[in-house]
Amino acid sequence: MAKLNALQSEDELRGYFPVSVERAKLKVLDRLDKHCVDFIARSPFLCIGTSRPDGCADVSPRGDPPGFVHVADANTLLIPDRPGNNRLDTMSNIMHNPKVGLLFFIPGLGETLRVNGDAKIIDDEAELARFEFRRHIPKVAIAVSVREAFIHCAKAIRRSRLWEEDAKIDPKSFTRIGDIISDHIKGRKSGDEIEEILKENYRTQMY
Repeated sequence: MAKLNALQSEDELRGYFPVSVERAKLKVLDRLDKHCVDFIARSPFLCIGTSRPDGCADVSPRGDPPGFVHVADANTLLIPDRPGNNRLDTMSNIMHNPKVGLLFFIPGLGETLRVNGDAKIIDDEAELARFEFRRHIPKVAIAVSVREAFIHCAKAIRRSRLWEEDAKIDPKSFTRIGDIISDHIKGRKSGDEIEEILKENYRTQMY
């Protein structure tokens, strides 16, 4: 690849764009108002961005039935931790750097909700009990102190046609995930073996 020209300053970057409209600045809240709370109550999916100790960024998905994130008050929300691969990337990052960014999605809606703040990992039994689902209670949860919250426009979702039925791919047209992982782990397990492991994990370890 040819050497890419990298911009050297924010001023240089902003020289390519017009000044942001006033409403883009005014819409940023320092708390969750009733509209943000309603958005979160309807959202079954979010992405959480964190930073590793070495400064590298990371993003991870979180999903459950709508309303799985609990709004404790206008400046606090709680996200249950469900069983995963036990890498604990997000939570380990939070232990080193509490700054997080959240992006909430509602299927069918183009706009998203962005929330930025400071996070910590909690293990309070009374708080965790509220997240019981199918007789399973999470071991910990992520508590976020909200610093900023605002609605993000729908342009990216509209351009991508994310929710359009005819934009969905046929899963059979894509390489099997088991085969991809087999390649990534240099064939230590076959694609068929990994497919069976995934099926069993999804059947028994979702909660």
